[in-house]
Amino acid sequence: MMFEKIKGDKVIWIIAILLSVLSLLVVYSSTGSLAYLRQGGNTEYYLTKQLIIVALGFMLMYFTQMIPYKYFSLPSTFLYVFAVLLLAFTVVFGPRINGAQRFLPIPGTGLTFQPSDLAKLVLMMFIARFLAKNQEQIKSFKSGFLYIIIPIILVCGLILPGNFSTAAMVFLISLILLFIGRANVYHILILIAVGGLSVGILYYIGTNHPDLIKRSTTWVHRINQFIHPDDEQVWQVEQSKIAIATGGLIGKMPGNSTQRNFLPHPYSDFVFAIIIEEYGIIGGLSIVLLYLILMFRSIKIARRANMKFGSFLAIGISLLLVFQALINMGVAVNLLPVTGQTLPLISMGGTSFWFTSIGIGIILSVSRNVEEEKEEVQPQYQYAAA
Repeated sequence: MMFEKIKGDKVIWIIAILLSVLSLLVVYSSTGSLAYLRQGGNTEYYLTKQLIIVALGFMLMYFTQMIPYKYFSLPSTFLYVFAVLLLAFTVVFGPRINGAQRFLPIPGTGLTFQPSDLAKLVLMMFIARFLAKNQEQIKSFKSGFLYIIIPIILVCGLILPGNFSTAAMVFLISLILLFIGRANVYHILILIAVGGLSVGILYYIGTNHPDLIKRSTTWVHRINQFIHPDDEQVWQVEQSKIAIATGGLIGKMPGNSTQRNFLPHPYSDFVFAIIIEEYGIIGGLSIVLLYLILMFRSIKIARRANMKFGSFLAIGISLLLVFQALINMGVAVNLLPVTGQTLPLISMGGTSFWFTSIGIGIILSVSRNVEEEKEEVQPQYQYAAA
């Protein structure tokens, strides 16, 4: 009865609920040491905090899906400008945390948020609007492609100093969305080549002239650690491998992780390793399957949307969420270097969880519109058959 009253794709709602419930279980299990270190042993503190975050996240998701997705088109331009200004402010005035300027404090709340979380969501809206309105010009470099690639490079360039992995991920997803939007493949390949050359230049600067870009030494260090692990990196990787290996097929069951006491950030960066340790290979594969189902459902919604803006919007946002999840899981199983990407809807967080919720709410808004159009068409067919 409850699901009959909820609008939007029911499968996506179920996936969001399942991942959020798992988030509560995993956060409670993995924050024991953190609670003793910072909260005097109050192990319920982080569970209560995450529960509030999840509840507010679902409120945002619900209210966002109530907004017809077409209303996200026009504000995307103003939101883009606002996001760029926030990113620029963060680069210049943001507090330096762990060697990076990526966070801004929210006055009066004690919380911080990453403007990049807002920027990557807004950029998908901006690209979706541009592609929907410029299908005839997008194959032309001067009158189409150039006008969208400059905003993409601007956002990624401002994210880059504080978060290389996010900048690279957003850049790649933007190119995929442009490809789906029928941009000239030759132009995209040139841009990929330029991007690869830029990474090589950054690596050279970080190796030989680190004073030019302060964060470049961190990027080089992580890449070198991944290729030639030092004792610290080996230790992190070994702890993650131990968690995965001891989990076996069905895991140690919820709350029985031992590696949570040894892994760095077991509630965020390495949360997937804790999931496999407690829920086994079956649990880990189930998480992967849920994200892939989210991707396929979003593609299905995109194909049924009557407006191209809705189609590009659903695909772009779902790509963001799924790619971020795959990167986090790739780090946990040592397929990728440490990036700091959280596992959407599962890792302990605040504003990042809320922006993810808004993103899913937008996808649900597109699916809700598809459902309403279907309900309007069906009576017409019934009348014609009569």
